[in-house]
Amino acid sequence: MHTPRIFITGGSSGLGRALAQRYARAGWRVCIGDIDDARGAQAVGELRVHGPEVQYLHCDVTGEADLQTAAEWLQAHWSGVDVVVNNAGVAAAGGIAEMPMADWNWIVDINLLGVVRGCKVFTPLFRAQGHGHFVNIASMAGLVHPPKMAAYNATKAAVVALSETLKLELAPDGIRTSVVCPSFFRTNIANAMRAADPEIEKITHKLVDKARVGAERIADQIFRGVGRGDFHILTHTDGKVAWAIKRAAPYRVFSAMMARQTRRMGGRPAAN
Repeated sequence: MHTPRIFITGGSSGLGRALAQRYARAGWRVCIGDIDDARGAQAVGELRVHGPEVQYLHCDVTGEADLQTAAEWLQAHWSGVDVVVNNAGVAAAGGIAEMPMADWNWIVDINLLGVVRGCKVFTPLFRAQGHGHFVNIASMAGLVHPPKMAAYNATKAAVVALSETLKLELAPDGIRTSVVCPSFFRTNIANAMRAADPEIEKITHKLVDKARVGAERIADQIFRGVGRGDFHILTHTDGKVAWAIKRAAPYRVFSAMMARQTRRMGGRPAAN
């Protein structure tokens, strides 16, 4: 009987680690990639409680080489892979005038181009085996764009656009695509955040640390959504409501809602 196989970038902590645990509990072969080898080894030790077929590979998504090595390892040792989760990501916050271009380059290289590289490298493998499923981790910030988060919003919106493109482009090859758009949940992403505005950094930490939902619940929702073949996987009710308002209501209604959020975050909303 075929044992399903999954590869997860950024898999040694946060949502990536929670996803690895969820799939390992379900009996999958789990391969995680990350740049933190010590945390990766620790994660593998925890995952092997659920089964022996767990692997860690050093994987820096800012280049294709490690991703290609991962694809070759999966082909050689597990005869391929069924699901690739492009999860590795970082956060940056600050106003458009304050955010340094170096931070823009940093977040684009990881959040957007890291996903692009993952899809580019693994598409030939998926095509050769006749099936596969990309799961691209975006954010509600990719659908509803809060103020003082231009760099983060732009990368996550681009991941949504990329995923919509690949859903149509790769379907004839038997390749499925999902894009995940969670709102705030408890994770460690804010710890490495680059913030041009100390107040925004403080607010972001508060929203993440006090979120009612943890990474484990988000991972379970993703597991079930991927199993159903969902394209959009929205994990929070408030996110679904905000997106519905943006799509259905007159823009002035949505704009007023965003203006109120701007005031709460210490900015100055544009006049309506």
